[in-house]
Amino acid sequence: MKLPNKVTIKEVGPRDGLQNESQQVGTDNKTAWINRLSESGLSYIEVTSFVHPKWIPQLADAKEVLSSIKRKPGVTYAALVPNRRGLERALEGNVDEVSVFMSASETHNKKNINKTIADTLPVLKEVVQDAKAAGKSVRGYLSTVIACPHEGLIEPERVKAIAGELREMGIEELSLGETIGVAVPSQVERLLETLLPDFSEKFLAMHFHDTRGTALANVWKSLEMGITTFDSALGGLGGCPYAKGAAGNVATEDLLYMLGAAGIETGVSMDKLIEAGSYMESVLGKPMNSRQMEVYRKVEVE
Repeated sequence: MKLPNKVTIKEVGPRDGLQNESQQVGTDNKTAWINRLSESGLSYIEVTSFVHPKWIPQLADAKEVLSSIKRKPGVTYAALVPNRRGLERALEGNVDEVSVFMSASETHNKKNINKTIADTLPVLKEVVQDAKAAGKSVRGYLSTVIACPHEGLIEPERVKAIAGELREMGIEELSLGETIGVAVPSQVERLLETLLPDFSEKFLAMHFHDTRGTALANVWKSLEMGITTFDSALGGLGGCPYAKGAAGNVATEDLLYMLGAAGIETGVSMDKLIEAGSYMESVLGKPMNSRQMEVYRKVEVE
């Protein structure tokens, strides 16, 4: 078995993590948390979303957060952008990278974006073209790539077809979202076996939620198949407002522990992650849902 020597961890907690929190987190707290994450060695942080505040009230301060963070050289600060209006606001906040998003499931796409897949693609194409014209890199998210809470299992060929459309638009990377956290390694293997003949390992990233406790196993299978970029959220924060029961993302610190123990380089400091996690626990007033934070708390007590 050959594993990659180096992996890129893309932190999505400030966006994907906080969007599912019912407790409002203040702009100053978000900024302070992101600044701590910037000191951890992470090279990529998705800081917010420019979706209309009516849909994601927790991230209504997107522009303020993006404008207030202390930017560290070498770190990419990204934001989710749904349409041209969102892009205008993101550019005003000097976003580094724009992320567009849609679902492989027709039903989930309608609930999440309020459009059919066919109607979504032209909107995203405009955003991609305008973002690139503004000199920004563009990432794509494709949700429900294994299963949908409404439609059940999604055929890999459907994922492949939409991935091709997004690549044709000009995105530089596609994050494959296992949104509801039900996948097992054999399903991940089947998906990647379908995609990899036509898409480079470097073009694909994996985004696993941990509803059934299989996220790290799915990361491992992806590593075996050559994937070297993974999304995660500090403390396992997250979920999907349009997928009832979906748990948070794979925890960044748990992912880091597994990669480090396997001798895979990330450049990320566990101590700095734990420090950032402890800060957010104090802000949220509750413990983070990760094994490493649990171990840290036990050690602190002893």
